[in-house]
Amino acid sequence: MGTANDYIEKRLTERRLNGAYRTLKPENDRVDFCSNDYLGFARSSILKNQIDDELNKHQSALNGASGSRLISGNLTYTENLEKEIAAWHNSEAGLLFNSGYDANVGLLSSLLQRGDTIITDELIHASVIDGARVSHANRYTFKHNDSNSLEAKLKATKGTCYVVVESVYSMDGDMPPLLDLLKLTERYHASLIVDEAHAIGLYPNGLVGQLKLEERIFARVVTFGKALGCHGAIVLGSNLLREYLINFARSFIYTTAAPFHQLASIKMAYQLLQGSADTVTRLKNNINLFKQNIQLHNADILIPSDSAIQCIRLNSNEKAKQVAAQLQDNGLDVRAILSPTVPQGSERIRICLHTFNTESEINLLTSTLNQLMNDK
Repeated sequence: MGTANDYIEKRLTERRLNGAYRTLKPENDRVDFCSNDYLGFARSSILKNQIDDELNKHQSALNGASGSRLISGNLTYTENLEKEIAAWHNSEAGLLFNSGYDANVGLLSSLLQRGDTIITDELIHASVIDGARVSHANRYTFKHNDSNSLEAKLKATKGTCYVVVESVYSMDGDMPPLLDLLKLTERYHASLIVDEAHAIGLYPNGLVGQLKLEERIFARVVTFGKALGCHGAIVLGSNLLREYLINFARSFIYTTAAPFHQLASIKMAYQLLQGSADTVTRLKNNINLFKQNIQLHNADILIPSDSAIQCIRLNSNEKAKQVAAQLQDNGLDVRAILSPTVPQGSERIRICLHTFNTESEINLLTSTLNQLMNDK
């Protein structure tokens, strides 16, 4: 019988042989084209000063929450913040979670019951997959952004049905035909859940808000660790859903609440977001500049995207790592995305554009990419 260490070493060896071995890397001085800090809030001195001012107004606040929200960790400040965020997103109510992962796992694992059905886009991210796995529901996927594929799955559903999509896909950067998908879920009496993690920033209210579909969406998950530059998440929906999650979402019930500093950071980030029209315009201009400059002989390897996430498929872990290393040698922090994070055969480099990237930095990125990719 093998030992635990035997098993661990075997799995790590498999990862190394597959070229998928992960390591942690410290910060560097390369130009940031990999972080999710789309609006530059994480590095904003304005936001930092606003957070400091808010903390100074609440000097009696504890360093830590001291317990879960249901024990000692709930504050009037927290509940007011939830109401403010829900109002910003035109939602009846909201419930804060410590991270986007916690929000998706808590939402789906508590809602889905044995005999229910969850249908997700085949490219949905890991926290949704894990939330569904914890449940005993029937699980299906539909072809990426394909309404016909979704309808075929909806016709075969049993029990209460939930459909989950992202408004901007984290590893492709593209967007779903949200209105078409919503009409289908309504026709088949399914509830649509939209993860807005990567849409906030490009759209201050998310894609759902941009399309004014708030009243027709069952639930939204908004995270604060991307464009808002802080940490945490909120599930937006009805008052009834909020009460349900307080009673049944284990990732909410059985964890220490967020510290006051995190709450103050979220509050100030939303205040900064309210005056961010010029910032969003700069982001859109940088996206357009990248798309105008990139000239690849094989245009099919560039995944179509109008978001801050731009990806070039290289179709193997080794090729993705090689191109990322060459970009890094040129002072550009671009990372390879390897299988199993993305399906085998769709490995890629993932480029994130930001408001703080200069025209000269984007020109360097695109000229380097054009040379690297067209020389192959």
